[in-house]
Amino acid sequence: MTTFTFAPATRETAKARIALQGPGGSGKTKTALRMAEGLAQGGMIGVVDTERGSAKKYAIVPGRPDLGGHEFGHMPMAFCSPENLIAAVKAAEEARLAVLIIDSWSHFWAGKGGLLARVEEEGRKSTGGKFSAWAPVNDLEQDMLDVLLNFPGHVIVTMRTKNDYVMEGKKVTKAGVKTVQREGSEYEFDVVIDMIEGTGTVTKTRYEPLYNASVHHPGEDFAEVILEQLGQGVDPVQVIVDQLVADDLTYDRALELHQQASNRRLLGADLLHPRTGAPAKLGDVIKEYGQAVKSVTTGVTSTPPAPIGGQPSGQEYTGPSAHSLADAEASAPAVRHTTPPAAAAQDQGPAPVSAPQMRMMHALFNALDVKGRDDRLHATSLIVGRPVGSANELTLNEAKTLLDTLSAYGERDNAPDEFAAMVQGLENDTARTAAA
Repeated sequence: MTTFTFAPATRETAKARIALQGPGGSGKTKTALRMAEGLAQGGMIGVVDTERGSAKKYAIVPGRPDLGGHEFGHMPMAFCSPENLIAAVKAAEEARLAVLIIDSWSHFWAGKGGLLARVEEEGRKSTGGKFSAWAPVNDLEQDMLDVLLNFPGHVIVTMRTKNDYVMEGKKVTKAGVKTVQREGSEYEFDVVIDMIEGTGTVTKTRYEPLYNASVHHPGEDFAEVILEQLGQGVDPVQVIVDQLVADDLTYDRALELHQQASNRRLLGADLLHPRTGAPAKLGDVIKEYGQAVKSVTTGVTSTPPAPIGGQPSGQEYTGPSAHSLADAEASAPAVRHTTPPAAAAQDQGPAPVSAPQMRMMHALFNALDVKGRDDRLHATSLIVGRPVGSANELTLNEAKTLLDTLSAYGERDNAPDEFAAMVQGLENDTARTAAA
């Protein structure tokens, strides 16, 4: 007989689940891209574009930095079936996208191949008509939601709205606006933002600081507020890493941790290696630590049990399967073209800051009680020795210097105060040098 018990609830860090809804031209796509850049923290962004390629209007133009634009992977989609969205999300997962944008999610409800079209199709096959057709369609919708909401990165969806009318006697009266999606779909998201002429108003959220917030052209700053709320809690990846590095780790426990990470879709989570500090994946780190203690804790020196990750004995773990064609499309950069296309010289420059480093910076700054974006950038500029307008501007080496500094102060007894004193000292030194 199954025993059901209650355990103490612990809030965990999470990934953003954001819905932007509004009429055409209200700024949903541009806002999604601007917020995605703040959420990505240097990682890749991908857009599933059901709007006839309209997202590419916001892409970069080669050789024309003066036109602005956003860097993102682009996947056009004309047939908006739930199966296609499921395949697209899985491709995004294999491509290690930090943020996935579905623009627009409404098409998977009312577009070509969407759920309403599927009901019509199933109704023609069934003797019970549309009523009996909803059962298999509901199952498809749930599968689509499960894959989308379990995506290991941040998710932003856009939804169209239209005028809603009601019949009062013989008179038709406008009753406001209605989202083009199944009724109640907004409850699947942590933050819902209504867009009107570029202004976003939070109409639903689980995070108190966002209640009724209204922002003109929401972007990276607003994403910082959301990231701050998402970061309040226990990091599930760090919980597993802490158990991996424990002195009493056994191979059986490593197997359990691998299964736990797999169940929670965390094997591909980015982190910095607990020993070397290099960017790594959680699944690879679990395997490494598990193999290191296998002979000690199991006594097996030949014909070992099934390796962590379920690979056949004697084979190396190879991670996710090779990228599919859809995966390649999802990770391909979007480019906005001029006529004729302008050629641009590609200057790679120093290696940029990595996504795992960005994630660790955010956590360490929080631990040091430095939570304002301006305060973080000010401290970063002083530590790396040059003005920094965004963490994305850091090189790999500068990021390592910053992380080493943050980590060193984070281990002190009075960490926030000592870190603030160090920053003040750097500021004083800079002022004296400038005055000399």
